[in-house]
Amino acid sequence: MSDHYEVVFSSFLRDDTPASVLAALRWHMGMDDEGPEDLARDDHPYPLLLPGGSRLPGGDIVSLRRSVQELTSSGTRYEWELFVRIYWVDDLTLYLGALLELIAPHVAGRGYGGYIRDVHDTEVKAFTFHDGTYDPVEI
Repeated sequence: MSDHYEVVFSSFLRDDTPASVLAALRWHMGMDDEGPEDLARDDHPYPLLLPGGSRLPGGDIVSLRRSVQELTSSGTRYEWELFVRIYWVDDLTLYLGALLELIAPHVAGRGYGGYIRDVHDTEVKAFTFHDGTYDPVEI
């Protein structure tokens, strides 16, 4: 029998996030049919953030959009809002590190960036981003 998880990514990505990273995220989320050619298929074998088939209340949610974060005298500052809430079976957790590595160098601020939680537990294991990397998450 498989374990099941609620996985949440909730981060702002810098506006200068490379197009290839945004394309990889859109592919993982089912927004694009094909991922970028430079994406390592061993770490990203198929879309990992596809919504559908969820057993979570409210279902799966995926969103990636560019939004205004600040209006200043020198112009407008944008960031990419990444929000994913998805239901995973335990086999998919093998690729969690690859997703965190894809996102971490582009996170706009330090700190919380989401979590993973066994659907039968109340304890979450938070993703913490800092200095272009993340703290290891033990599942």
